[in-house]
Amino acid sequence: MMSAIFSALLLLTTSVGAAERWETLPPTPPPVAGEKSGYAEVNGIRLYYAAIGKGSPVVLLHGGLANSDYWGLQVKALASRHEVVVVDSRGHGRSSRDTRPYGYDLMADDVVALLDHLKIRRADIVGWSDGGILGLDLAIRHPDRVGKIFAFAANTVTSGVKEGVEKNPTFAAYIERAGREYRRLSATPKEYDAFVEQISHMWASQPNWTDADLKGIKAQVLVVDGDHDEAIKREHTEYIAAAIPGAGLLILPNASHFAFLQDPALFNAALLQFLDGK
Repeated sequence: MMSAIFSALLLLTTSVGAAERWETLPPTPPPVAGEKSGYAEVNGIRLYYAAIGKGSPVVLLHGGLANSDYWGLQVKALASRHEVVVVDSRGHGRSSRDTRPYGYDLMADDVVALLDHLKIRRADIVGWSDGGILGLDLAIRHPDRVGKIFAFAANTVTSGVKEGVEKNPTFAAYIERAGREYRRLSATPKEYDAFVEQISHMWASQPNWTDADLKGIKAQVLVVDGDHDEAIKREHTEYIAAAIPGAGLLILPNASHFAFLQDPALFNAALLQFLDGK
């Protein structure tokens, strides 16, 4: 009896002291084993990609500092009905970069070049953070190459980002983890600090789209975020959905900038519903 009471008290104490789900940073999934993978020589760089599954193509674009492994749980959900393509953005993960400064237009052009390399005329885009920005960039500048856009935790002007996000404990843990992964995957493993500094210049000034830019988007867009995003202001997410004609808005409960890791079941259900109506 005393043992049962002690166990119950221990469980209660653990539960009370445990972090909320939106405060957690679950592990990065293992690398996706693609049916075909390799490097595309595009735009002056070597761009790593992997493709798996059959069906209409979907390209998954990761967030800043990250790599394509972060999408492992979504690849599993999508590959039974889609050709899923994951890619390490220029300078991220396994991909190289050249001397040009980071910019969303340049990185979006890399995606178009990869589509050409893979002989994919048009693809749906799923983007997280910087990847969501790239999805919107493609919709603005390359509308003939994209179908639906699932834009998670994106911003369209720099003021949409919360000040001091890098000091948030969960986000700081992500930055530290991303550094370890960079050193493991990159061909330039000692340059993480320089990489962060260089991409921070992009974040300081981009994106800076106008209302007219967003109103010109013709693609079907679902604007998505977690209700506890550490980085993106809620009012900015709502603004994006209101500015893009016909866009939907979805706020995922008890989740943050890392909702696809924190609640993959709900995230994937929303993703499949949007892409396939299922």
